[in-house]
Amino acid sequence: MPVNPTFYFWRTDYQNKKEETKYLTQFKSKSLYVRIMDVDFNPDVQQAVPVSPIKFSDPLPENINLVPVVFLVNSVFNQLDSQQVDLLAKRVANFVDAKVKQAGKQNFTELQIDCDWTKSTKNQYFNFLKLLQANPVLTNKTISVTLRLHQVKNIISSGIPPVKKALLMCYNMGNLRKYGQQNSILDQHEMEIYLKDYLAQYPLKLDVALPIFEWAVVFRNQQYVGISKRLSKKILLDKKLFRQKGNSILYDLLMDYPEAGLRKGDVVRWEEISSESLLATSNFLSRYLKPEERNLVFYHLDTDLLKHFTNEDFEKIIANF
Repeated sequence: MPVNPTFYFWRTDYQNKKEETKYLTQFKSKSLYVRIMDVDFNPDVQQAVPVSPIKFSDPLPENINLVPVVFLVNSVFNQLDSQQVDLLAKRVANFVDAKVKQAGKQNFTELQIDCDWTKSTKNQYFNFLKLLQANPVLTNKTISVTLRLHQVKNIISSGIPPVKKALLMCYNMGNLRKYGQQNSILDQHEMEIYLKDYLAQYPLKLDVALPIFEWAVVFRNQQYVGISKRLSKKILLDKKLFRQKGNSILYDLLMDYPEAGLRKGDVVRWEEISSESLLATSNFLSRYLKPEERNLVFYHLDTDLLKHFTNEDFEKIIANF
């Protein structure tokens, strides 16, 4: 079955950078999944508000459709009553429509809602999705949702969102906050546990998202501190600053590093994705996904990340679907 490879765009300022757009051409991408905003609850005004909405410094390329993506912090739905959920659906529809026009597009065919809903937020969230679908601004548009591994396995408690299509997020599956050697971005063992016996039965049409990102996870006294945006692999390999623990992905900080807000003795876990692990993931998924046309979305469009992979790497991964 045909597969349509493309990317997420997850920065707050869209610029049509030649080297990034080149990948869209190379992939023959028809669309780009663009994060429009996050939505979180603001206690001062007691309502859900946009956070860090995107700015379009350039229009999207003419031949690329825009798929707007809105990330909703799950806890929002514990804070809103049904009237406020109705208002949120209207505001999201109007905000997205205006942003798509700012991107130089007159129309869009799909709106993706990204929310890691739970048992306690399920009813409010599903109601929000129905309200979006009924909104006149979104007439004839597909509402799709992101789907985490636990929502596939625990389908009875998680429920099935009232939409026609979901995108399976095959990343952020391990325990990020737990000290240790695990790669929390992509873990084959976790995938087996959550998907092997459940994926083929999942009732919605499924697109797939795969990770190509990397990050530095910081621990202090073996307690999770956060993800450092200031650290790169190159900095971690500076032997004056860091000492690698054996052959592991853990690095000890040898002195205070105030520019990154780090202290001597902090431990950094460097998590990255290899082409081998992506290939293994695509092999696994192709065995259990129903054969149908689908979008394959890499997270995310960034030349610093993309340079870790060759055209051949991508071609093999795409061919598996």
